[in-house]
Amino acid sequence: MNRPLSLNQATTKYWTLAETVRGCADAGITGIGVWRDRLAETGTAQAKQLIEDAGLTVTSLCRGGFFTAADGGRDDNRRAVEESAAIGCAVLVLVCGGLPAGSQDIIGARSQVLDEIAALAPYAAQHGVRLAIEPMHPMFCSDRGVISTLGQAIDMAAQFPADQVGVVVDSYHVWWDPEVERQIARAAGRIAAVQISDWITPLPAGVLLGRGHVGDGHIDNRRLVDAAYSAGYDGFVEVEIFNEEIWSAPAEETVRTVLDRHRKLFG
Repeated sequence: MNRPLSLNQATTKYWTLAETVRGCADAGITGIGVWRDRLAETGTAQAKQLIEDAGLTVTSLCRGGFFTAADGGRDDNRRAVEESAAIGCAVLVLVCGGLPAGSQDIIGARSQVLDEIAALAPYAAQHGVRLAIEPMHPMFCSDRGVISTLGQAIDMAAQFPADQVGVVVDSYHVWWDPEVERQIARAAGRIAAVQISDWITPLPAGVLLGRGHVGDGHIDNRRLVDAAYSAGYDGFVEVEIFNEEIWSAPAEETVRTVLDRHRKLFG
């Protein structure tokens, strides 16, 4: 069973890009998910060199999106596309954005997301970058992501060529959905990235940080990942964890745990 592992930088939040690259290489992890704030610390040229020298594949760049801002975030999203292309990353993850301040118009917000993706997709295609719509758990609908189900994300992505706009299957955001396996099958040809973590309870006060190591919570990650591969996905499984306790632990220890859990789950 080939389920290659990628370490998303969010999991080792306090490591620099250079430290994360080195940590992956030392552990034999061959993929890395890059965040733009860490990328900015080195610049794209140095980052590309670091990653290439370590023999790593960049599995995603996070993030573009937040399309519901007043200007749709157009300038920043174009920069995100350029940064993705500059480091050899083919997938730009889109956190689409929540409701505009003071708004209750969720239908209008979703329409704005679609319009902004339509404006960005040709530019991304020119740079060889595929946009990946990430549906987010409904508890983030007001402030981070008005696209709440994988089905919604697929419906939106389907309005564009598959090589231009795909979807992210992030187990933390979709595991609760009774339609999720059917929607993963429906996403065949559209799955641009697979991300996993675990849902732990009770959730912390800042619910964004409620992700745990795979195996510590309630998500059947094996089932969801297998469904993605059955739908034709053949890329990396990217571990993305937001958790203050995990961030505060020695990052080397976190990497060992990530690798150990991945081996137990996928062999």
